[in-house]
Amino acid sequence: MFLEIVTPEAVIFNSNVDSVAVPGINGEFQMLNNHAPIVSLLASGTIKISGSTIDIDEDFQDQFTKVDEVHTLSISGGTIEMRDNKVIILAD
Repeated sequence: MFLEIVTPEAVIFNSNVDSVAVPGINGEFQMLNNHAPIVSLLASGTIKISGSTIDIDEDFQDQFTKVDEVHTLSISGGTIEMRDNKVIILAD
Protein backbone atom coordinates (compact mmCIF):
# COMPACT_ATOMS: atom_id res chain seq x y z
CA MET A 1 0.00 0.00 0.00
CA PHE A 2 1.08 3.60 -0.46
CA LEU A 3 1.51 5.94 2.53
CA GLU A 4 1.66 9.72 2.44
CA ILE A 5 2.26 11.81 5.58
CA VAL A 6 1.47 15.51 5.31
CA THR A 7 2.34 18.15 7.95
CA PRO A 8 1.55 21.88 7.84
CA GLU A 9 5.11 22.44 6.59
CA ALA A 10 5.46 19.78 3.88
CA VAL A 11 4.76 16.29 2.61
CA ILE A 12 7.34 14.47 4.73
CA PHE A 13 6.71 10.87 3.63
CA ASN A 14 5.76 9.26 0.29
CA SER A 15 6.50 5.56 -0.06
CA ASN A 16 5.12 2.07 -0.41
CA VAL A 17 4.85 0.30 2.96
CA ASP A 18 3.81 -3.11 4.29
CA SER A 19 1.92 -1.80 7.32
CA VAL A 20 1.28 1.33 9.36
CA ALA A 21 0.18 1.55 13.00
CA VAL A 22 -1.26 4.81 14.28
CA PRO A 23 -2.44 6.25 17.62
CA GLY A 24 -6.21 6.44 17.19
CA ILE A 25 -8.34 8.37 19.66
CA ASN A 26 -9.65 5.02 20.99
CA GLY A 27 -6.26 3.29 20.97
CA GLU A 28 -3.61 2.19 18.50
CA PHE A 29 -4.69 0.41 15.33
CA GLN A 30 -2.85 -1.05 12.36
CA MET A 31 -3.59 -1.17 8.66
CA LEU A 32 -2.23 -3.70 6.20
CA ASN A 33 -2.42 -4.00 2.44
CA ASN A 34 -6.03 -3.90 1.09
CA HIS A 35 -7.52 -2.69 4.40
CA ALA A 36 -11.13 -1.59 4.32
CA PRO A 37 -11.71 2.15 3.76
CA ILE A 38 -11.47 4.18 6.96
CA VAL A 39 -11.38 7.79 8.18
CA SER A 40 -10.34 8.45 11.78
CA LEU A 41 -8.96 11.07 14.15
CA LEU A 42 -5.48 10.52 15.55
CA ALA A 43 -4.31 11.21 19.09
CA SER A 44 -0.88 12.23 20.30
CA GLY A 45 1.55 9.32 19.92
CA THR A 46 3.75 7.47 17.48
CA ILE A 47 3.18 6.36 13.90
CA LYS A 48 4.94 3.03 13.22
CA ILE A 49 5.78 2.23 9.60
CA SER A 50 6.98 -1.18 8.42
CA GLY A 51 8.26 -2.14 5.00
CA SER A 52 11.26 -3.43 3.15
CA THR A 53 11.43 -0.71 0.49
CA ILE A 54 10.74 2.43 2.51
CA ASP A 55 12.29 5.55 1.02
CA ILE A 56 12.37 8.72 3.14
CA ASP A 57 13.47 12.01 1.58
CA GLU A 58 16.80 13.02 3.13
CA ASP A 59 15.37 16.43 4.07
CA PHE A 60 12.99 14.71 6.53
CA GLN A 61 14.99 11.68 7.74
CA ASP A 62 15.86 13.43 11.01
CA GLN A 63 12.15 13.44 11.98
CA PHE A 64 11.99 9.62 11.87
CA THR A 65 13.55 7.04 14.15
CA LYS A 66 14.40 3.55 12.89
CA VAL A 67 14.44 0.46 15.12
CA ASP A 68 15.04 -2.80 13.24
CA GLU A 69 12.77 -2.50 10.17
CA VAL A 70 10.25 -0.12 11.79
CA HIS A 71 10.36 3.63 11.22
CA THR A 72 8.59 5.78 13.81
CA LEU A 73 7.34 9.36 13.80
CA SER A 74 5.93 11.22 16.81
CA ILE A 75 2.80 13.29 16.25
CA SER A 76 0.58 15.44 18.44
CA GLY A 77 -2.62 14.52 16.58
CA GLY A 78 -4.19 14.51 13.14
CA THR A 79 -6.45 12.55 10.81
CA ILE A 80 -6.03 9.45 8.67
CA GLU A 81 -7.83 8.21 5.58
CA MET A 82 -7.38 4.86 3.85
CA ARG A 83 -9.01 4.26 0.49
CA ASP A 84 -8.04 2.24 -2.59
CA ASN A 85 -4.87 0.97 -0.88
CA LYS A 86 -3.59 4.50 -0.25
CA VAL A 87 -3.19 5.95 3.25
CA ILE A 88 -3.03 9.71 3.80
CA ILE A 89 -2.12 11.01 7.24
CA LEU A 90 -2.55 14.71 8.02
CA ALA A 91 -0.33 15.10 11.08
CA ASP A 92 0.29 17.89 13.56
